[in-house]
Order: sequence, then structure tokens, then C-alpha cells
Amino acid sequence: MDALKLHLTYLDLTTAHVADALLRLGLPIRQAPASVRPLGDGTHLVGRARPARHHGSVDVFLEAIEHAAAGDVLVVDNAGRDDEACVGDLVALEAERAGLAGLVVWGRHRDTRELRGMRLPVFSQGALPAGPQRLEPQGLDSLVSARIGGVDVTGDDFVLGDDDGVLFLPLDRAADIAAAAGGIRDTERHQAARMRLGTSLRTQVRFADYRAARDRDGTTFREHLRAVGGAIEE
Repeated sequence: MDALKLHLTYLDLTTAHVADALLRLGLPIRQAPASVRPLGDGTHLVGRARPARHHGSVDVFLEAIEHAAAGDVLVVDNAGRDDEACVGDLVALEAERAGLAGLVVWGRHRDTRELRGMRLPVFSQGALPAGPQRLEPQGLDSLVSARIGGVDVTGDDFVLGDDDGVLFLPLDRAADIAAAAGGIRDTERHQAARMRLGTSLRTQVRFADYRAARDRDGTTFREHLRAVGGAIEE
């Protein structure tokens, strides 16, 4: 799926919809740690992952951007370090000017005011004034994969990020995941609309029937929801 189609397909899908879809499809939920947050509210980011492992110098980011395509997301592995900021305004501006869709940083950023003045979505663990004081050799795989928390991310993945966090998803399943997530989204919106008109969620999901089936057969709520076509857990 190319960058434009990926963007349009996921434009109206949230990470919550997609996480539930992964559960429904039996796919692993690969997400950034909860500490990785967007700089601004109302953020929505989607694009193919462009990994880069930081070793103390920004040259690895410039090299990753040089090889990136428009719509890619720079995924920065700084091992979740809290003692240095690895990304600032110049790297972000370079990424923006190259047409990248955004940045996800497993580490800290600086130049917060300047970053907030850009349209480029940035996710990180937060701000810190000081940049790196170290310089280590760049590994052979520094542009091949990034480890974000406990998740390995490669160019075979794409990124979806919003106010709830960041997911890393297999590109070859993008269409399947979107279809399942879209169904969940539509069901939830329909349920919410009915609730606003006075029909409780318990009524919609036939909660009394669920309790009877649970007590009689050991049916789980998730199994019941799938049977009646409701959505709240997945």
C-alpha cells in the first residue's frame, strides 16, 4: 500500500479501533511504551516506518531521511534514555522539508517551542535541554531496525499514532487491519448514537442474556459481543 493510500485508509481510524482489530484478527499488538506521547493534542500520524538507531550523532537521522520516501515516519531508537535529548528542531525541520509524515522517538527531544510551531507530528518521552555528550560507533543495522520499548520495528512496518499512543503494524496486513478496524469504528459510533437517543449500552448488547449465558455455559463477554454484533472490547 503506497503512502497516499495508507494515509487515506487510516485517516478516520484511531489507535483504539486498530488495537481492537488486531485482537479480533489474532495479530500481536505492538505498541510504543505509554511514556511516548505526542507533543500536541489532536495528533494523528500514519506512515511507513523509517528506523534509525541513535549513537550520539544526528548523522544517522540525516542518512535515514536521505533514504526515506515522502510519507515515511522516522522511528528513532535512543534506548529510552532519560539523560539526553536526541532530536531537536533542525532534524525535525529536515524531516518535514523532505516530506516525512512525522517522528516517533524512543527517547527525549528538545527545542519544544520550535517543534510545536511545526506541522510535523512528533511523539517522544518528553523534553530535556541537553543533547548527547557521547559518540559511539554506528552499527551496521542502525538503519535497518529500531527497538521501541520491547518492539522491533523495520521498514516492513507502518506507524499509527494519535492521542492514545503509537502502534507498529505490518504493512502486508494494512488492508485487513483497516477493514476490521472500520467495522469496529462503525459499530461503536452506532452504539454511541443509540445511547444518546436513550438506549443504554446494556440493552444494546443484551447484557441480561450475557449474564444468563455466562452462568449457564461459561460464555465470556467477548464471545457474547461477537455473537450479538456489539463492540466495546474488540
